[in-house]
Amino acid sequence: MVLAKAELIIASDLTLVECERVLIRAQIIGGATEAHVADRRATLYRAAVHWHMLRLQKEVLDRASRPFPNEPIRTLDALHLSSALLARSVVSGLAILSIDERIRTNAHRLGFDLVPD
Repeated sequence: MVLAKAELIIASDLTLVECERVLIRAQIIGGATEAHVADRRATLYRAAVHWHMLRLQKEVLDRASRPFPNEPIRTLDALHLSSALLARSVVSGLAILSIDERIRTNAHRLGFDLVPD
């Protein structure tokens, strides 16, 4: 697993919010049991305790308001990419972990390595 091998994991606060929304949808729409959702939530937060979380600060919001190389992109995608750009300004060699093609295309055009490759 890519995350298990990573030396450093940086994620936006949005990541946890989006994961929570997926769990809520899984229970309400997908029929997941409360116990199943609770297990998944526990797994998420056991992993996330080791992550470095980026707050949605003014610099991220300002960058998300500007165009990206491959438009149009959704608001949350722009916020994630803006967070990644901020993180890269501090951590060189940062790679983007995503299976979303809009994120991957923009990240590649912004000079990020991608995982999975």
